[in-house]
Amino acid sequence: MKDLTQYRVLSFDCYGTLIDWETGLLGVLRPWADEQELSLDDEDLLRAYAASEAVVMQERPSSLYPEVLAAAFERTGQQLGRPVHAEWAQRMGSSVPDWPAFPDSAEALRRLGQHFDLVILSNVHHAGFAGSNQHLAGQYAAVITAEDVGAYKPAAPHFEALLDWLKQRQLQHSDLLHVAQSLFHDHVPAEKFGLDSVWINRRHDRPGWGATPEPSAQWTYGAEFTSMEEFAAAVEAEAGASAAQ
Repeated sequence: MKDLTQYRVLSFDCYGTLIDWETGLLGVLRPWADEQELSLDDEDLLRAYAASEAVVMQERPSSLYPEVLAAAFERTGQQLGRPVHAEWAQRMGSSVPDWPAFPDSAEALRRLGQHFDLVILSNVHHAGFAGSNQHLAGQYAAVITAEDVGAYKPAAPHFEALLDWLKQRQLQHSDLLHVAQSLFHDHVPAEKFGLDSVWINRRHDRPGWGATPEPSAQWTYGAEFTSMEEFAAAVEAEAGASAAQ
């Protein structure tokens, strides 16, 4: 991967990278599991949910994300042999605006916005992201959601829309760096489309894949960072070194 400061645009996965979606999901999954007297720890719950959501996203690509969340939760309950009643499904479906940002996300976006145009590339709907951006306070050149493209990553339409956006602005593939936590949702399709990417490894201190399915296709990334703060600091260090030359 080339010098970070040579890129002109950063595209971001939001949930898992900027927003702590595992904490958000567990805010519903954990009390439900306790009510159902399920002897599963948080990682077990996230792993069960991850598998269900991936199936629902593939089966219902045109559904809005609240509907996907509710259906995935219901499917998780079926897989675990416990009922998910309508009020629980609705609670999950409406939970996105309540999911917290990682503590470093808003400040990192502010710092990165001094060097790049920022784009959101997310498996969410417009209203959900608007709620999340109340926590992030980001300024974006574009926001591309599942609602816009009628599909969910790792399917291709998000990345096709992103490349169309670049083309409309007379930018090249090489001008963009994709920034994401999920190898399954983001780094696999980024590899397919020939995009440079960096891995924000939010789960670096925990085993397993959490709420993200294990990738089964080829993936790669040019650099790994454990946080958005670490990534922003690396950009600023390279910018400072370039200015000093």
